[in-house]
Amino acid sequence: MSGQVVIPIQVRDLTHADLPYCAWAGTSLHLRTVAKELERVAAGVAEYLAVCVAKTDAPVAIGGIDYEQAVGSGTIHQLATMPALQSCGFGTALIEEAERRIRRRGLTRAELCVEHDNPRAQALYERLGYVVFDNVLDGWDEEKLDGTIRRYETMCAVLAKDLRN
Repeated sequence: MSGQVVIPIQVRDLTHADLPYCAWAGTSLHLRTVAKELERVAAGVAEYLAVCVAKTDAPVAIGGIDYEQAVGSGTIHQLATMPALQSCGFGTALIEEAERRIRRRGLTRAELCVEHDNPRAQALYERLGYVVFDNVLDGWDEEKLDGTIRRYETMCAVLAKDLRN
């Protein structure tokens, strides 16, 4: 017998107070990067969202929107869902809210990047209507288990979606 479990969620702004509950999203270096993004939110050039399970209000998926990266677009980035809850619809809810917020700013295009070695995420984005239009070399600092920092570089597909529909 198969069943379906329905869990009420809300998508809201991520806050600094949420960061200790987001250790599942990455290393302390990554969370410091997210904290810097929250400063950009205060400046009005970005937004950062949290998908939370009702009653606990703890983030189970997070992601940002950058309004400066691509002219005329909102760039969705740093998407992460708690590993045990992937493929449960939290990422979809996060992207749909990001698209609503991009539209609310009067923009008609959303963009995002995905590493070539992440076909599962790319399949989600394509299912949601995103289309690959470019490939770029991307990179960021990454913290290893011993605390050392190294530069990580990877090829990413760049996808876009027309939000006028």
